[in-house]
Amino acid sequence: MQIINTIADLRSALKNQENIAFVPTMGNLHAGHIQLVEVAKQHASCVVVSIFVNPLQFGPTEDLASYPRTLEADRKKLKAADTSIVFTPTVEEMYADFDGKNLNQTMTIIPPPIANELCGAARPGHFAGVATVVMKLFNMVQPSVAVFGQKDFQQLFIIKQMVKQFNLPVNIIGVDTVREPGGLAMSSRNGYLTNAQRATASQLNRALQGIVQSVKNGNRDYSQLEQQAKSTLNSQGWTSDYISIRSSLTLLTASNADTDLVVLGSAKLGNTRLIDNLTFNI
Repeated sequence: MQIINTIADLRSALKNQENIAFVPTMGNLHAGHIQLVEVAKQHASCVVVSIFVNPLQFGPTEDLASYPRTLEADRKKLKAADTSIVFTPTVEEMYADFDGKNLNQTMTIIPPPIANELCGAARPGHFAGVATVVMKLFNMVQPSVAVFGQKDFQQLFIIKQMVKQFNLPVNIIGVDTVREPGGLAMSSRNGYLTNAQRATASQLNRALQGIVQSVKNGNRDYSQLEQQAKSTLNSQGWTSDYISIRSSLTLLTASNADTDLVVLGSAKLGNTRLIDNLTFNI
């Protein structure tokens, strides 16, 4: 496994590779990330994993400074997973006009309006930051395949749209969410949870499961189901952000004509913001 820190060295290492699979991450890796690597290995002999905590996707009051950085442990996990290359650039390497304080990234990807809904409503500019850094990484790695987790369903949708609309020669593969035994979606931010919070964190997933079952049983009052789930979470000590039933094909608010659905949820348990989603058909 090669550890590479610069764009020039990365391009040199990849120049003779015809088929590259890429897994972009922000580190603090867990079993969900390793599953992405395993899927990537099914599509290419050369697998590149990036570890970069991207400042452009964090708001001024978010956890950029405290976001967990576990590079040495991450390297060991990726080596055990037989990763080909781990790309660990600095902020200076990723953002050419960074002056030590400001990124000065004046050219960014403007995502579609759906980026301002769901997670985007609470995190203005987040998906512009995500799309911009992913575009930069695609330009550096030049992968034929890129693998993302479906836990971040809205992010995956936006990346797919970016690839389609910019005619990028990258096949985007979404991988099912890996969960802890109680149903909690694995996330780098789960480490913020106390032991008591972790014991109740699967309540978000159970709220989404309840909606799926209700819809499959014939309930089409989506607004009522969403509000009921939010109220239940709030009564259990959460601060709910959104619970929303959407078309999994367009991510627009679901109508009774839609049969391919996704229910998405975001809520805070203490100071930790968790997200989850379930796709289903009716």
